[in-house]
Amino acid sequence: MKKGKIRNKVIIHTLLIIGAIIMIMPFVWMCLTSIKTLTESVAVPPILFPSEPQWGNFPEILTKLPFDAFYINTLLMIVGRVVFALVFSSMAAYAFARLDFPFKNFLFSVVLVQLMIPPQIFIAPQFLLAQQLGILDSVSGLILPGLVSAFGTFLLRQFFMGLPDELEEAAILDGCNQGQIFTRIMLPLARSGLVALGIFTALFAFKDLMWPLIVNISEDKMPLSAGLATLQGQYTTNYPELMAGSFLAIWPILLIFIIFQRKFIEGIATSGGKL
Repeated sequence: MKKGKIRNKVIIHTLLIIGAIIMIMPFVWMCLTSIKTLTESVAVPPILFPSEPQWGNFPEILTKLPFDAFYINTLLMIVGRVVFALVFSSMAAYAFARLDFPFKNFLFSVVLVQLMIPPQIFIAPQFLLAQQLGILDSVSGLILPGLVSAFGTFLLRQFFMGLPDELEEAAILDGCNQGQIFTRIMLPLARSGLVALGIFTALFAFKDLMWPLIVNISEDKMPLSAGLATLQGQYTTNYPELMAGSFLAIWPILLIFIIFQRKFIEGIATSGGKL
């Protein structure tokens, strides 16, 4: 039995190591390509390591694109979407989880339907709404799709449903109203879920490409994803510069994940406690 357990652990860890290597290879390839020459980046068969590191690709890409504006626009877009997602999703999730009102299950089903519909379907009405609001080619237009989050409502609802009813009953006996119960008791207990939703929303906003390319046309109003897309040529692409720009774009979100990874994993692990 002991040998069988050891063999199973070896097999599992071997598979996990292979999976980790496969997952990290694109990142390693990006880093190595960022210091290659253009000839080395398109060589067949592929060249893994450059003959001489080309560190000049980084200052070159910084002169071609306004990365300072990209960083600011990306930060504003992420902060705006995260704040709106946390505020509105937490209120809607609490209502669906702890309150009784007419058509509650039907309305929650409507929220779940949004998760099943491809997001591209909402692009046309969102563009028309942004046009009528006069926020085209602006940072406010980047935040518009993140005003509400069906995923965030579903995720936080699981947290609120997993909290014991005794907490709410004790608060009512102490004279708390629903607003006080929500803000002073339920929200602090759902901190892990809020952090997980914040990280998810930040990741979704960071990698959003189609909407920023549609709503904004000025280069100084674009986030990192849309700004890097301008490096993709119709016939030729300078891959070393593109990879150098990708490296400069990815490190902030990677740093955020490293700092909050414990809260992120904790939030995901406890999100499905009760259906």
